[in-house]
Amino acid sequence: MTPGLKGLTRAGRSEAMAKLVQSRTKFLPQEWHLSNKSRYNDAEVQRSRSERLVLESERLVGEIENSTRKTQRDVNKKLDQRIEEVTYWEKELNTKLEELTDETELLMGQKTRLEKALDSYDSLLCIAQQCLLNREKRVGIDLVHDEVERELLKEVEVIQGIMALLKRTIDQTEEQLRLNRSAKFYLEKDLKDKSIALKLDKFTANLTNNSPNIEYSPNVVRIEGNSVTPQEWQDFTDTNIVNADKQKTNSMAMRSLIDDILSQTTDDMQKQVEAVNRAFKFRIQETRDAKCKLEKHLSKVLDEISSQEKNIDLLKKAIMDEEGPMMVAQTRLDTRTKRPNVELVRDPAQYRLVSEVKEITDNVNRLQQTLAQAEAELRGLRRNQLSLEEEIEIKTNSLYIDDVQCMNLRNSISVNHF
Repeated sequence: MTPGLKGLTRAGRSEAMAKLVQSRTKFLPQEWHLSNKSRYNDAEVQRSRSERLVLESERLVGEIENSTRKTQRDVNKKLDQRIEEVTYWEKELNTKLEELTDETELLMGQKTRLEKALDSYDSLLCIAQQCLLNREKRVGIDLVHDEVERELLKEVEVIQGIMALLKRTIDQTEEQLRLNRSAKFYLEKDLKDKSIALKLDKFTANLTNNSPNIEYSPNVVRIEGNSVTPQEWQDFTDTNIVNADKQKTNSMAMRSLIDDILSQTTDDMQKQVEAVNRAFKFRIQETRDAKCKLEKHLSKVLDEISSQEKNIDLLKKAIMDEEGPMMVAQTRLDTRTKRPNVELVRDPAQYRLVSEVKEITDNVNRLQQTLAQAEAELRGLRRNQLSLEEEIEIKTNSLYIDDVQCMNLRNSISVNHF
């Protein structure tokens, strides 16, 4: 009993049933059979299509599985090739980095040699300049622009030229060291990036479908905007390596140049030092010889002064000795003037006494003239003595300056091969 008929009377139910039967549509048997046949056909078509889909699905699953495995093998191969390529370049970068590091250390050593040489030449310059200042203390005729002074001035010029060259070379070396460090920096940066990339690629190469740390990552199927092409990547590393090789070659050339400069400047300095020392030795010997000759002449002058003093004493005594005979002669003449009358005769004795007085007077005059000359000569000898003594003192001073002050400084000079 339908729920709608529940609670109705039997008459009511009959009436309702009648209305329900009248309201329903009735199908023909043919329609019923046709409908069933249609359902059979639809079921068969659907089943057939489903079977084909199952077979296609199985084929597609197999194909995709094979394609996926093939693609994954190809990716693994590409990753292995990439790892091999990065490993190769990493090794190349390591080699270049070691070579450049070693070369930079060698160039640093050369720079240290240059700095030591510069300090050494600064000391040599002080010695040369001090020698020139010392020689300015020479006095008199010895303050001469001699060969020693010319060689010392040349030595100062040579040292200043060498120091200027060494300073320029140090500046060039520092610039080359800067370029070496720059090339080394880019090698290290490139090497660091490759080490990280190699680590990441090895990690990705070791991943499998069963790895525990695999997961879905959104938005990864893209090409980064700042990425580069393989050729750009290789060119970048090539540029770093080529630059490192270039700076290594330049650095080696700089080291060779430094060797040549140090060798040449040392030879030039050694030659100039020897030239100055030779000039000093010659000048010292020349001054010694002059001083020795002056001392000999002084000795002779002193002897002559002594002799002249004796001569003057002799002349003075001779003049005094003439006083007695003069007084005798004059007394005789004066006495004979007292003879009386005709006895005052101009006899031979009178004439002889007159001539004697004249003779003695002439002799005294001659002696006095000779004494005056002797005294003048003595004064000249004494002036000469003072001049010689002064000149000997000048030579002594010059010898002290050249032989003691300057040569002691010169003996401390050591021109080393740095």
